[in-house]
Amino acid sequence: MSNTSMNIRMDGEVKRQAQELFAQFGLDMTTAVNMFLRQSIRQQGIPFVLQLDPFYSEANQERLLRAADRMEKTGGTVHELIEVEDD
Repeated sequence: MSNTSMNIRMDGEVKRQAQELFAQFGLDMTTAVNMFLRQSIRQQGIPFVLQLDPFYSEANQERLLRAADRMEKTGGTVHELIEVEDD
């Protein structure tokens, strides 16, 4: 099997974090990307679950726009943001 090169663009911080993570497994970026590609081929798909955030769904965005419109028309009530610590 012959080798070929591939160039990809990514955020520098993402690259740095990925390299640090992979190094903990004793992997370099090339090996990690090859593992991802081989798993994709074996599974005939992305080897992890892809999900959309329901907050950004069309239905929810329409609901938010209606709520904002109601707030503008009626004056609404402004509440203070309460920060809650994670358990």
